[in-house]
Amino acid sequence: MNILVTGGAGFIGSHVAELLEKQDHRVFVLDDLSGGFVDNIPLNTTFFRGSVADENLVQSLFEQFRFDYVFHLAAYAAEGLSHFIRKFNYENNLIGSVNLINASVNYETKCFVFTSSIAVYGKNQLPMHEELTPKPEDPYGVAKLAVERDLEIAHNMFGLPYIIFRPHNVFGERQNIGDKYRNVIGIFMNQIMKGQPMTIFGDGRQTRAFSYIQDIVPIIAESILYPEAHNQIFNIGAEKEYSVKELALIVAEAMGVEPNITYVEKRDEVEHAYASHEKAKRIFGHHDLTDLCEGINRMAAWVKQKGHKQSSKFSSLEITKKLPGVWR
Repeated sequence: MNILVTGGAGFIGSHVAELLEKQDHRVFVLDDLSGGFVDNIPLNTTFFRGSVADENLVQSLFEQFRFDYVFHLAAYAAEGLSHFIRKFNYENNLIGSVNLINASVNYETKCFVFTSSIAVYGKNQLPMHEELTPKPEDPYGVAKLAVERDLEIAHNMFGLPYIIFRPHNVFGERQNIGDKYRNVIGIFMNQIMKGQPMTIFGDGRQTRAFSYIQDIVPIIAESILYPEAHNQIFNIGAEKEYSVKELALIVAEAMGVEPNITYVEKRDEVEHAYASHEKAKRIFGHHDLTDLCEGINRMAAWVKQKGHKQSSKFSSLEITKKLPGVWR
């Protein structure tokens, strides 16, 4: 099969591309390297540097390779920052997705696999489950929900099959620890290696279920083998929630340092977010999940080998009002 993986130089995308390549598919990676790295791209894939927002590029790739399947993982997933980069968020995360959906319809792709987010739920009933009415609280969640709805409409109108996953708080090897706006575990580890305190917004009582990368990638990559998964939405990820303060203590232990925490001004975010995965278990079966401490230890070993990253400042802020001080 010819398979396109967008965001295949990034964190989740590179793992998905690697697993698909091992299954003897012909895998093509499209990534603009804004958050990913060439070193992440599996060796036996074909790489194109470019953005899903480039409509002409997307059309030319589909015309040339007639992709059987699309795994769309390209996105700038800085949920909190999306308030301040609204235009950038919608151009990359929504319009870029529409370009792929249009091409998938026109070239009769067999299935479009999309990684959404539990950000679509917003402040909602816990644990969050797929039957709830989404109530996104930020532009990132709005964009993800819009793509979900557009896929449903494209299926109803043109017959494009789709599978939607809503992963949450994924961490592990290949994560970009130099991005100070997202991925709290990577941020903590990078701060520790730079001799800085770990920064926590508010009092650290906000809770999340942190999902190890190898617990979700096989489900995403193998989903196309399950006809009953077509045209369905699935939460995937960890079962047990932890507070951010608890998380900081676990990360410090894995990195071999005493906890050094600085609390900064609370930012506007959903305080508690964790999901039910019963629907995914019914379709894909039960999978043993990696213990949080074990997953963080694995990531810590990888991070220590790679070294710290210099955190870069986002260069295209559209709104600075109410921007958290640590992001300025």
